[in-house]
Amino acid sequence: LLLRWRRRRRLWKKVEEARQRQERSLVRMETAVLRFREQHPSVNVVSILSLPLPELSKKLRDGSLPLEHVFHAYVGKALQIAIETNCITEYLQESETQVRKAKLSEKLGLLYGVPVSIKDSIDCEGHDSTLGFIKNINKPAAEDSVLVQVLRRQGAIPFVKTNVPQSLISYDCNNLIFGQTFNPLLYTRSPGGSSGGEGALVGGGGSILGFGTDVGGSLRFPAAFCGICALKPTGNRLSKKGIIAGVLGQKAVVAAVGPMAKDVESLALCMRALLCEDMFNLDSTVPPLPFNEEVYASTQPLRIGYYETDFFTMPSPAMRRAVREAKQLLEDAGHTLVPFELTNVDYMIFNFCIRGMFADGGASFLKKFKGELEKSSMGLFFWLAKSPSWLKTLLSWIAKPFMPRFSNIIRSMRANTVDEVWSLHHEIEEFSHQFIAQWKKLNLDVMLCPMLGPALGIGYPGKLSVAVSYTMLYNALDFPVGVVPVTVVTDEDEEELKGYKGYFQDWWDRTLAKAFRGSGGLPVAVQCVALPWQEELCLRFMKELESL
Repeated sequence: LLLRWRRRRRLWKKVEEARQRQERSLVRMETAVLRFREQHPSVNVVSILSLPLPELSKKLRDGSLPLEHVFHAYVGKALQIAIETNCITEYLQESETQVRKAKLSEKLGLLYGVPVSIKDSIDCEGHDSTLGFIKNINKPAAEDSVLVQVLRRQGAIPFVKTNVPQSLISYDCNNLIFGQTFNPLLYTRSPGGSSGGEGALVGGGGSILGFGTDVGGSLRFPAAFCGICALKPTGNRLSKKGIIAGVLGQKAVVAAVGPMAKDVESLALCMRALLCEDMFNLDSTVPPLPFNEEVYASTQPLRIGYYETDFFTMPSPAMRRAVREAKQLLEDAGHTLVPFELTNVDYMIFNFCIRGMFADGGASFLKKFKGELEKSSMGLFFWLAKSPSWLKTLLSWIAKPFMPRFSNIIRSMRANTVDEVWSLHHEIEEFSHQFIAQWKKLNLDVMLCPMLGPALGIGYPGKLSVAVSYTMLYNALDFPVGVVPVTVVTDEDEEELKGYKGYFQDWWDRTLAKAFRGSGGLPVAVQCVALPWQEELCLRFMKELESL
């Protein structure tokens, strides 16, 4: 007991150190901003913050807007949003030096002078990538991830790191070290996750361009919940070297790194900057595909597949209306919309996603929590990972008649043999081929799909892990997907929600109905999907929808 008490005390001391570092970061930001305002009292910060990224970038490159004005405008706004939402974990003080050096630079990259924010799990030299784990405190990265290296070479200035949920396997944003991040639109709501700190900061206007990762919706949830845009590219379109995954080594559900911004044009500019020789040279596993301007700029009418539900997670009235209204606007603009029939989403979720991510019965997931003080918001998965196989089999059998989804989750969490894992990977490949064949048969260019929303109350995502069905499908398929906000929750949606039952009418459906309530005025998004490696077409579709 004494040894245990001493170990816990040592861990709490590390937590306290990390929290103090976070506090010092905010103080440094405040000092930098106050010093700048004293020296430049006439700078119009509001006009700088109101500029969209393409315009801001142009003004920085042609010299009509000084770098330090833009930098300090965003440091000031980021500080305000951090105080309101607790989204920043660390200020990268070397960014101040980078601003001074950039002024002397002759090579002006596409993102010259643009301050950017970086998710906690993306390595920045000299800074921790904690993933919300105490064991990762005071373990600074030896070098920048390839993404950060390319950003720097393109002139961007990474200036803060942002909060994540413990382990990243969650779409909320809370951990024992830095605490809960709040939604800037409504503080009682989750900002989404796992790139929740990014969602809150970009959504609140404290960053003009942010970077996160996505293995089940981790870019798309924060974007949808905070009313901004995001792009989850094909898994290997951008380098993941130097980016730490939630579950290391699993190949069933494909992770991706991508940008978040207020508008689609900003995402396009970002992809244009990143898909350069530096990216392809620093990571030779990334295919050398530069940004295809012709596809992005095309005005040809599109043939668009769509569906309103996946028949697994019943959409909220606002989600269904968002797809219907988007469909109508696209048809009125001359595009062709074709119904797409989704089948076997429940099989995909249980057998490909849950079984694929926890193919070892959750052993490697469990290992991450060894020696930690808190066992994550993933309570159910944590408990199942610890249970012996015989107990999982028994519970699955008992629960099947009353709670079929719970029974399937238990069954999916058993340990697999190597042979079974290979069969699973083969099955996912076959599923992808069939999905593409159905897509090609309908002669589609892109697809319009629902996105879970509006933002759920804090604590609800941890109870509603099954509600990732709309997003996780496209990680299993490894398709590029973007999120665009298209509407807000109305009083009529709220009224209609009273009749929400769900497809299974189980505890999860009842909880989701509660989580959706009282959301009047909150944004609701849709997903825009393209085939693998067609990010430019995906962005073109997103831009079309945004302008409509």
